[in-house]
Order: sequence, then structure tokens, then C-alpha cells
Amino acid sequence: MATEKTLESELPWLLDELCVELGFCLPPTVREALMNAAPRDIDVFTDAVFTAEGMDPSRHKQLRSAVHDKIERRVGHLMDSPASQQVTATPGAQDRDEASQRPARP
Repeated sequence: MATEKTLESELPWLLDELCVELGFCLPPTVREALMNAAPRDIDVFTDAVFTAEGMDPSRHKQLRSAVHDKIERRVGHLMDSPASQQVTATPGAQDRDEASQRPARP
């Protein structure tokens, strides 16, 4: 039986991809701190990665876009940000719970 993917289980993979593919190789202590208190919004998480690298995300728009896209593809569906929600009404806690239980598309 496959285990359910969660933000917490996917973060190590995401951070590895950001390192290998985009050069954002965070020190272990920073990586652990980010995983323990991961922002649940794609934009906030993206900016946190830049801040952890000592970079200003507003000065690197193309790179920020690449990091944002990588985060959105890997864990966007596990986050609370509006871009990851497929609910048309204003989402409440029950809506988010129901949305997270939908089966993944093949």
C-alpha cells in the first residue's frame, strides 16, 4: 500500500530538486528549520528559499519564477495557497479537507 504524500514528506525531495536543478543548496540547519516551519503558501515559501540563500527575490525575477514553478509542481497541491485550491467558493477548513482527499489525477 502506497503512503499518502504530505507536504512534510515531499519537502526533502523538493529541497533536493531546488539544490540540484536550480542551485539553491541550503545548509542543513537552514534546511531543517524551513522543513519544520514550512510556509503553506507558494509565494511565501518561494521568498523564504531566497531569503535563506541571502538573496532578494525581487531582484531575480526569472530565477524566482523558476523556483516558484518548481515548488508549485512538486508541492503546490499540498499547500493552502489560492493557486493550489480548486474550490470555487471561498474555501473554509472543511473545503480544504475535502479537496485534499480527492484522488490524484493520473
